[in-house]
Amino acid sequence: MRTRVWRRLDEPGMEAVHVESLSHATGVQIGPTYELRWRLDDERLELELNGDRRASIGLDGADFFDVFASPFFNSLPVMRDGLLEAGPSRDYVMQFVRVPELTVVRSDQRYEPRGGRVVHYSSGSFAADISFDGDGFVTLYEGFLERV
Repeated sequence: MRTRVWRRLDEPGMEAVHVESLSHATGVQIGPTYELRWRLDDERLELELNGDRRASIGLDGADFFDVFASPFFNSLPVMRDGLLEAGPSRDYVMQFVRVPELTVVRSDQRYEPRGGRVVHYSSGSFAADISFDGDGFVTLYEGFLERV
């Protein structure tokens, strides 16, 4: 089991994740007004917000889950598809969870491997460079998050 911790750069917040594998992990995310606990178990994502609101989400044909302000989920396509070295862009469909609303929307996302363990991420009008360690975990999400 590996543990990773990130902190927000744009506002108070952090996340701690315990990773067993690409398909089994648990995390706790603390934002300015919420505490989110999640568990990834293969093609299911269980979420609990502030100890009372819960959601259970399936992949439903999407490539991956993505949870707002969770860099762990940005690591999954990079690890699975080996995006640490320069190469062609990859497009994914994500089950994106808005936090703290716990609403789910389909999200088209593009990962453009630039080499040097940097991937240019874009979704809609948003874009940022994300840096990864040699194992594929996020170290810096430009202007948003960094690993502690």
